Amino acid sequence: MPSLDVSELNIVLSILGAFIILYGLISVKIKRQWYLGEALPAVALGILLGPIAAKFLDNSRWGSGGADQQNPITLGIMRVMIGLQLVIAGFQLPAKYQQLRWKEMLICLLPVMTIMWLCTTLCILATVPKITLLAALVVGSCVTCTDPILSQAIAKGPFADRFVARPLREIISSEAGANDGFGFPFLMLAVYLIRHADIPGAGEHTSEAAVNATGAVIEAVKALATREEEVGRLGGGIGVALANWGLETWLYIVLLSVVYGAVVGYGGDKIIRFALRRRWVDEESYLLFPTALGLFLVGTCGAIGTDDLLACFVAGNALNWDGQYLAETEKRHDEVNSSVDVLLNFGGFMFIGTVMPWDQFHDPQGTGLTYPRLVALGMLILAFRRIPAILITYKFMPNVCKNLSEAFFMGYFGPIGAGAVFYLEHTRHLFPEIGKGDEEETNLMKAIGPVVYWLVLFSIVVHGLSIPALNLIYTYYGVQPIQEDAVELKRKSIHVATPANAIEGDKETFIAYNRFSRQVFSQDELPILGREADKPSNRLSWRLDPGDTDSIDEEKRIATIRSRALGYAK
Repeated sequence: MPSLDVSELNIVLSILGAFIILYGLISVKIKRQWYLGEALPAVALGILLGPIAAKFLDNSRWGSGGADQQNPITLGIMRVMIGLQLVIAGFQLPAKYQQLRWKEMLICLLPVMTIMWLCTTLCILATVPKITLLAALVVGSCVTCTDPILSQAIAKGPFADRFVARPLREIISSEAGANDGFGFPFLMLAVYLIRHADIPGAGEHTSEAAVNATGAVIEAVKALATREEEVGRLGGGIGVALANWGLETWLYIVLLSVVYGAVVGYGGDKIIRFALRRRWVDEESYLLFPTALGLFLVGTCGAIGTDDLLACFVAGNALNWDGQYLAETEKRHDEVNSSVDVLLNFGGFMFIGTVMPWDQFHDPQGTGLTYPRLVALGMLILAFRRIPAILITYKFMPNVCKNLSEAFFMGYFGPIGAGAVFYLEHTRHLFPEIGKGDEEETNLMKAIGPVVYWLVLFSIVVHGLSIPALNLIYTYYGVQPIQEDAVELKRKSIHVATPANAIEGDKETFIAYNRFSRQVFSQDELPILGREADKPSNRLSWRLDPGDTDSIDEEKRIATIRSRALGYAK
């Protein structure tokens, strides 16, 4: 006999499916005219249908309905959501990008991130009561990294196609992918300084041999296998803290993840190419290879306790180290990986909207947090977290950030998102539960959740609306889109909307300018339009497959497209 089954699974699937359908029906308007992307609408829907409002989506009722299940669920979703997209972001960069841009990446990962960490910590100390400097360093490390998912939307979105130079887009994408995994050294330094602080009663259950430097190293080696279970005060002083930080964080978490990701990615490239030459791989399996690689790395890195996010990004770069993997996916008109991105963004950001701790945002008697304090914190973070660091260092990166306006763009658009939620949930495992630690640890655990989630919400709203606002400003002042470095795109269907910053070539092609994706740094280019077009070195040239110009009809087709491109420029 038919019966209703309004289970949590059916509710979640129905809502997610309905949202994807409705969003998809007007997706061109949302992305290319309103410049909103997926994150802001998905978070808004999660909030409206979550426990704070309609109560349709409530993860506390999922599965066993345990009171302590939200944090592990959140951590798992963020790991998969970010890890898979970092592999995709890695292979979409040009071949050997990290080798060719090593200086710029080094600047972004060391001085820029350090300045961001310290500036964020000062902003937190100025607005969040009842936490110490070391606790503020822990909270600051969670939101220091630029979110790789939101940054990819900024670097590869329709607005960037029109107005942001490609070298700047590439460094934003690459930096966000690397620094999200590179946040562990900052987090773990603050954690170890708290954990091994020399305070009365700390570390009475640990060995007293870890007093001098040699003893500290020995203790660090012995503790490597059981460190995950050791939380709270362990004592030992700054020597033990620095030894553990150097051994566990830099060697085991960072270096091992880089080596492991490089081996898996480069090995995956060789294996898939071997199978490709023998025509063993079908279309779907080839295009899904980065997703499968991401799942494998997230699982194995989680099992051995190393940095899965950094390993995923390194593997993506290694997969396309010679540019051949990206070239092959473009020949196959890859839309699979972008579809995986969109699906993960819908589900992940909707989930973030449902777990916002609204009851903790205003707690003057407990944490001391209030909405005015949080708004002030958001404004301070927006102004001082990243912009000063980029303005100080951009002149050392002239190949990717050429002037003050590009530096300000790069500094302003450093969003906080899913990566911060990942670090928050990881940090919860490094300290005692609320009430089981001392006052410093308890105040930290009470404040870190609402502070990080508020900054995520603040960034998604502010950065999500900044692109539409910037587009209105550009339109008002008549800023022209970039019309250089054009490529010919195959038209898949007559019903396909014209891509951003592109024109119709003929019935079979579009001419698109300033595209993000390129297999290598140097390539033949389509017309360079504008003031540079008349230079002898910039004569019209076309990137065509061998044999395309053999027939007179093809020459006529090219001449027609050229004339349309030049007419568009005028």
